[in-house]
Amino acid sequence: MTEMTVVVPRRWAGWARTRHLAAMVVAMVAGMVLLGPLWRVGADVLGGAAVLARPDVGALVMATNMALGMAAWMWHRGYGWAATGEMSAAMYVPFLLLLPPWWAGWAGDDTLLLGGHLLMVPAMLLVALRHRHTAAPPPRRHPVAAALARGWPAGLGLLMTVDMWFAPTVFAPWTLLVLPAGYLLIGTWRRQWGDRRALAVQLAGAAVWGGLAVVATVSSADVAGVLVGVGWFVHAGWDAWYHRTGTVVPRGYALWCAVFDVGVGLTTLLAVLSR
Repeated sequence: MTEMTVVVPRRWAGWARTRHLAAMVVAMVAGMVLLGPLWRVGADVLGGAAVLARPDVGALVMATNMALGMAAWMWHRGYGWAATGEMSAAMYVPFLLLLPPWWAGWAGDDTLLLGGHLLMVPAMLLVALRHRHTAAPPPRRHPVAAALARGWPAGLGLLMTVDMWFAPTVFAPWTLLVLPAGYLLIGTWRRQWGDRRALAVQLAGAAVWGGLAVVATVSSADVAGVLVGVGWFVHAGWDAWYHRTGTVVPRGYALWCAVFDVGVGLTTLLAVLSR
């Protein structure tokens, strides 16, 4: 099967890639929702519930469910096996990178599962930007429907924080490093550093959040939790600025990141207060 590419005006190219990524995220969630119960039923029948309950096994099963849902969608849309294989790898690689530290006892269960999901987003973006799939211009829609479509990253951010509101948890200090890393990685891929001042700002941000992570690491549990929560929450303002300017990262990424950061920051602070 070969890649299906349609030449379209430049103004539609970014929106086509955004829709492509959004559709895959929905397909991944559908894969988890539809296939998750089948794994649990199979484990009960075969007597493997204890094995399935292991965090490392659960992480790989989750990656498999997401990869199958996403691959089914990409096959339906006619994308080639190379693009599908790379996007499937983006589901597994974050967990595979974190499993050795988890097996060695250097990382906890939350670090494995949360870290895998956080690293998965920039991994998917890199694959999507690499292939630059295009499609026909979208049809004219009602203004309300168009506004909802433009705001899908915010809805995705809310969806990803639903569990946190019901079961608040204190994020590990190292997660603060993910915040500037995403901007540096995507900005480098998009070749945004022609203006050295833009790179200097990102490096300064990395130093600030990196320093905050170091302070949180050597602080007491409560102080660390507050620092982590504040760090995530304040980063939402950083996201809002880049969503407004449209530089460094795509606006959709900045919008998603802002909503997700607010959710993580507030629920982390709630977890500290509820101790």
